[in-house]
Amino acid sequence: MRPSRPRQGFTLIELLIVVVVIGILAAMAIPKFQNTKGKAYAASLKSDLKNVATLQENYFYYNEKYASNVSALNFVSTNGVTITIVEADGRGWSGQSTHPASFPLTCSVFIGQAAPTGGATEEGLVHCQ
Repeated sequence: MRPSRPRQGFTLIELLIVVVVIGILAAMAIPKFQNTKGKAYAASLKSDLKNVATLQENYFYYNEKYASNVSALNFVSTNGVTITIVEADGRGWSGQSTHPASFPLTCSVFIGQAAPTGGATEEGLVHCQ
């Protein structure tokens, strides 16, 4: 009779159970991670639009009108965020921000007598939809 050796390693069933448990944990974590990315995109859209609003007020102080394009403000947006100034004159301005990875989320703001865009209803308040 052969001397019995102590068992070494894991059985196939034990390894299979570990793989299944890791798969279940990953399946629960991935949707939460996707939601976090969406919130980060929304925050960057709002932040960039608020920064443009600050630069617009500075531009208005020196020029007595609002800038009709972002390049006049020397603004550098967050990577991927696109800011569009819809309307701008001496009475007010309105603008929108978008990001390709956050589509269809769009944020908008208006100041003064500019026509509200994208669901913005309160002057100076960034609204996302």
